[in-house]
Amino acid sequence: MIVVLTGGTGGAKFVDGVRQVVPEEDLTIIVNTADDLEWWGLYVSPDVDSITYVLSGLLSEERGWGVKGETFFCQQTMKKLGQPVWFNMGDRDLGLHLCRTKLMHEGKTLTEATAEISEQLGIRARILPMSNSHIETRVDTPIGELSFQEYFVQRWYQDPVNAVYFAGIEQASPGPAVIDCIMSATTILLAPSNPITSIAPILSVPGVRAALRNTNATIAAVSPIIGNAAVSGPAGILMESKGLPVSIAGVATCYRDFLDVLVVDDADRAAADELQQSGLRVECTATVMKRIADRINLARVTLAAAGAGSQPASGGI
Repeated sequence: MIVVLTGGTGGAKFVDGVRQVVPEEDLTIIVNTADDLEWWGLYVSPDVDSITYVLSGLLSEERGWGVKGETFFCQQTMKKLGQPVWFNMGDRDLGLHLCRTKLMHEGKTLTEATAEISEQLGIRARILPMSNSHIETRVDTPIGELSFQEYFVQRWYQDPVNAVYFAGIEQASPGPAVIDCIMSATTILLAPSNPITSIAPILSVPGVRAALRNTNATIAAVSPIIGNAAVSGPAGILMESKGLPVSIAGVATCYRDFLDVLVVDDADRAAADELQQSGLRVECTATVMKRIADRINLARVTLAAAGAGSQPASGGI
């Protein structure tokens, strides 16, 4: 079994590559839920949704989030009615959130609702929310404390960051099967997601980091940093807020206690040679995923670095 820890659009692209080179039924995707929010009275789980859409073939390639062929008539109506619309929600996307909220109002957990939706969409991989507990990424800025979506979507991550923390994490518990899947995996991959707000929430759920240290699986991570900048988004800004260098060395520091190999971009070969002198194995390849072929190549290199073979999945390249 191959387990992927993921969050954000970069993570969804990476999962898309992995699913095309290994059988989808061999994949378990553990997904960040600290970005979740209530919007218009609906439970929205952006990272779970992105993985759900990419695995069902519904993801909008143009935007990197939401559903392809989307319309926004409901959002236009909500705006006319004086409701907030800074968080984009399309009409097709709205259907998934309505379904999830209905299932959860009927007593199902987020994990159970995710499994039911996945089955209805014909998804063969297993999608596991990191926790059914309420956990929220909070960003402390000079204008006050913001939710991650307020910081990232509403304000376009323009505010200086004093600190980041995960509200509710101490009382949280991992989702059912999360620890068992980590312990029984043969290979574990950390997607090129934001280390601070996409991967760190998963690692911070009590028991998860210890499981990664104790598993027999080989663990490989892909760096979302090239040179001294993030490929996209605020990862660099948020790493600096934690006192980490914005570099592959900073990424390695985030995962050092359990990581076997770090996959970095070819542009970082010199830095990779230096990092390897500290004892961490580093592999270089092209990590920017502009095309589907880039995703597949990165998935294959990462799996090979972790000692896992790959084979074309049904319909793969």
